[in-house]
Amino acid sequence: MAESFSASRTEPQSNAVPGGLFVLCFVVLCINATFFPTSLFSGSWIWQKDGLGIPTDFVNVWAAGKLALQGHPALAWDWDIQRKIEIDLLGQDWPGGYFAWHYPPPFLFVAAFLAQFPYTVAFVGWVCASFVPYLVVMRAIVGRAFGFVLAAGFPIVFSNALVGQNGFLTAALIGGTLYLLPVRPVLAGICLGFLTYKPQYGFLFPIVLIASARWTTFVSAGVTAVALAVVSYVAFGLESWQAFFHWLPHFSQAFLVEGKATWWKLQSLYSLVRYLGGGEQLGWACQWVLTLTVVVVLVLLWRSPVRYSLKAAALAVATLLTTPYLFMYDIMVLAIAVAFLVRISLKEGFGRYEVPLLAIALVTPVVFILSGIPAGFAANLIVASLTLRRAGCWWRREPAAPGAAIAAA
Repeated sequence: MAESFSASRTEPQSNAVPGGLFVLCFVVLCINATFFPTSLFSGSWIWQKDGLGIPTDFVNVWAAGKLALQGHPALAWDWDIQRKIEIDLLGQDWPGGYFAWHYPPPFLFVAAFLAQFPYTVAFVGWVCASFVPYLVVMRAIVGRAFGFVLAAGFPIVFSNALVGQNGFLTAALIGGTLYLLPVRPVLAGICLGFLTYKPQYGFLFPIVLIASARWTTFVSAGVTAVALAVVSYVAFGLESWQAFFHWLPHFSQAFLVEGKATWWKLQSLYSLVRYLGGGEQLGWACQWVLTLTVVVVLVLLWRSPVRYSLKAAALAVATLLTTPYLFMYDIMVLAIAVAFLVRISLKEGFGRYEVPLLAIALVTPVVFILSGIPAGFAANLIVASLTLRRAGCWWRREPAAPGAAIAAA
């Protein structure tokens, strides 16, 4: 029987949060809470002391929204036009590279709304507004107030907020889908439908929903995705969809073949192979082997009697392992997998190896922040390994023996 996620249910407070884990998250929380207000007023976040804008990812959101408001939404995907608007906004050029807009047309609704405000207000407002649902989802999954600390103290919060990216929203939608799936399948499907703004993270969900016969959520997600596409067609025209599909191969060529974003910024197995000097074919071969392996394991796991929280944790981390296009801010989704593991451990007790490995997984992204070494893939592997270890003999049709594994709740 699947684990219940009823909002009215009170989890037993049988196990305290390990002191080391709490201290680690609380320290990172304090750093995040202190850094951004201080940096904003000291000229090291969003704007420089000289009044010039700092080139970061959010500039493409504001620029795309401005084009949509001006009645030219299809031009948002044009690199050269986007770049001109970004340079005019920031007051300076930057060497090489693009902050390109490559999202499906429905996300223009968010961009257009934000572009109505001054850049600073839009930037800070987006970070704060997208952080709230992520915070709520993390608290709901963990089932205790520690969920707030874990959410705000997750190291990727720093990376995501620094550049104004959408990692909070992605994590909130994936976390909301997984949290609501057992008890509110229609709402879970709506969350999943909105995730189509980043389609690479929806690849595994249809497979899992079909494998576990969760048809209500499957249909709800499909209807939501189609509705978003139709509404965006009405609002932004067919030209926006044509531009999206026209420029998509160019983005793929630039980022996954030529490495325009530089390989150390990406955190997938494919990019790690390229970072270490491997060729494109070797990178794709490794990525596809990993992806196929993850799909098989995930289907078997979701069809097994393992408790739901472990299935959810596995699916969350699997979305990160199976995409070659993965930046550090996208690893915000890893917080969802960690939250499900913490939920179980607070009820059943932490294994002696779990707290140190969780701490390593949380600290690993800091290595990237400080040194630029692409360590995100290692963090994903650690959490995936902890999940499978918790699941025990998940490949069997019958529950494992007591004490040997965690069976279905």
